[in-house]
Amino acid sequence: VARAVLRAERGKAHQAQFRYMKLKQQVNPHFLFNTLNNIYALIQLNPPQAQYAVHSLSHLLRYVLYDNNQNLISLDKEFAFMKNYIELMSLRLSSDQVKLNIDIPDDGRGYMVAPLLFITLIENAFKHGVSPSEKSFVSIAFRITEADTLVCTIENSYFPKDDHDRSGSGIGLDNLRKRLNLIYPNRHILRTERLGNRYMSQLIINL
Repeated sequence: VARAVLRAERGKAHQAQFRYMKLKQQVNPHFLFNTLNNIYALIQLNPPQAQYAVHSLSHLLRYVLYDNNQNLISLDKEFAFMKNYIELMSLRLSSDQVKLNIDIPDDGRGYMVAPLLFITLIENAFKHGVSPSEKSFVSIAFRITEADTLVCTIENSYFPKDDHDRSGSGIGLDNLRKRLNLIYPNRHILRTERLGNRYMSQLIINL
C-alpha cells in the first residue's frame, strides 16, 4: 500500500512538473511576439534605435532561452532582466507623452524566484497603458519586505485595445495564474483591478 501511495505521489509530481514546463515554454513566444511588435514600430520612427533594440533583444532572448532553464533563478538576474526589458520597451516612447516611474532594486538579497513571472504584468502595462495620442503613464515598483515576501505593484493609464488589436490578449495573464498555482500554491496573491481610467496589478510572493 505504501509503495502504491508513493508511486501515485510521484506520478502527481511528474504531472505537475510537466504542466509547469509546458506553461513556461508558452511564455517565450508570447514575450517574443510583444517585443517584436515594439521593434517593428520603432523601425519607422528611429532606425538607429531599432538596431540597438535588436541588439538588446538578443541579450533578453539569451536569458529567456538559456539562463532560466532552472526552476528557480537569483532575484538579481530577474531584476536585471526586467530592467533591460523596460528599457527596450521605452525606447520609442516620448518622455513628454509618457511618464515612466520605475523602482526596481539592484540587490535581490540572495533570494531565489521562479523566472519570468512578472514579465506578463509588465508587458500588459506597456501594451494597454500607453497611448500614441494621449498622455499616459506606467509605474512599476518592486520591494522585498522583512517578512520574506516580494511585492510587485504596477499601475498604468488604461487604453483598452479594440477588437482588431487583441493579439495575445488574456493569454499571458491566464498562463501566469496557472504557473503561480503550480509553483507557489497558497504562497501568492495576484490582484488585477481597473480603477476608472487607471489599471492596477499586484503580485505578492512568499519567497
